[in-house]
Amino acid sequence: MKLPYIICLLLFTAIIAKAAPDRVATVKTTVNGMVCSFCAQGILAHFKKHPAVSNVHVDLTRKIVLLEESKGQSITDKEITDHIKKSGFEAVKVERVKQTFEEAKGG
Repeated sequence: MKLPYIICLLLFTAIIAKAAPDRVATVKTTVNGMVCSFCAQGILAHFKKHPAVSNVHVDLTRKIVLLEESKGQSITDKEITDHIKKSGFEAVKVERVKQTFEEAKGG
């Protein structure tokens, strides 16, 4: 009698495991030191070239950099903080948020 439940559990697990890599994550990074559009341009240009990033937004007012990961790919927190540091800024916090890129971009 337990066999049908085990089979269902295995199928469910397989479906979840297959779906996980296809998720698109939004990464929100709080950055100190960005004050002008020139500051933002270097950060935008770098992340737009990264293969794991499909979309980038810099919000100078909220002092955040938003990244949308490409489907099935991810960028590490270290890659993000290293680039921001090389650009002359300080990455205070890197977090993967539940919001879509557009929701996070809107505030």
